[in-house]
Amino acid sequence: MTGGLALAQSSAGALGLGNRGWSAADTTHATPADEFEFSARAGLASDYIYRGTTLSDHGPAAGAAFETRWGPLYAGTTVATVKLPTQPAAELTFAAGMRPQIATIDFDLGATYFAYPGERLPGETNGINYWEIVVRGDRRIGDQIRVAGGYAYSPNVSNTGAWSQYVAAGVGFDVPERFLLKNLTVSFTTAAGYSWFGNQTPQLGGFPLPAYLNWQAGVTFTHKALNLDLRYYDTNLSKENCFVFTGDPNARPGGRVNPITNPDGLASNWCGATFVAKVWFAFN
Repeated sequence: MTGGLALAQSSAGALGLGNRGWSAADTTHATPADEFEFSARAGLASDYIYRGTTLSDHGPAAGAAFETRWGPLYAGTTVATVKLPTQPAAELTFAAGMRPQIATIDFDLGATYFAYPGERLPGETNGINYWEIVVRGDRRIGDQIRVAGGYAYSPNVSNTGAWSQYVAAGVGFDVPERFLLKNLTVSFTTAAGYSWFGNQTPQLGGFPLPAYLNWQAGVTFTHKALNLDLRYYDTNLSKENCFVFTGDPNARPGGRVNPITNPDGLASNWCGATFVAKVWFAFN
């Protein structure tokens, strides 16, 4: 797990619950206690969507990741291109935790630090670096069906002074191998999540960020190390609340005015329906 409620790792399509960055892991199984295991991935996406909102201004993004495991313990890092209001050079994540198996459930207990080096416009918050903790469980039902659920908490999301909480659940279906070509796996996955927040600092208005739902569905094709994911994302954020949440510098006037949260009635398209194509290579 390297960012957000990271991937439900399987040999087929990963079941995402609001992922950030590029996960380097392809399995949740614990490695032998006296052995290290490594994984890496790198790829391109037509958009970088995080919990329903774009982090690349609906433009293409590139990313790479590396993870090492020792038994149930893991640590990893990622780098991804972003286009955010503070204009950082990139997004870096640093994650560590453990993945124990209890009964038939694979758990992921971890913490991630999000760093945005080279911010040109750090603004009132003096940058948007922050950290988050995650608890997640994954379970396989039979040979084809996977389910997952998770919870994430940050005491100071994007360094705004507001705490954030996020819950999500998802389900995946792996197409039986007998229906596919050799060395090809196909997985259909879908998930939904809900985010809610505390009050920001007084210099940012002192009001809570808008709570919202996000959902996504798609299909993942895997042939050896090559992966292709085609996915639809959306949220229930209005364009006005999307601006309040993201601070989109390209937001336009003409939306509904809120004298407290959005006195200029600015509207953003960073949180609407989006289709994303993502291709990456994964190595273990």
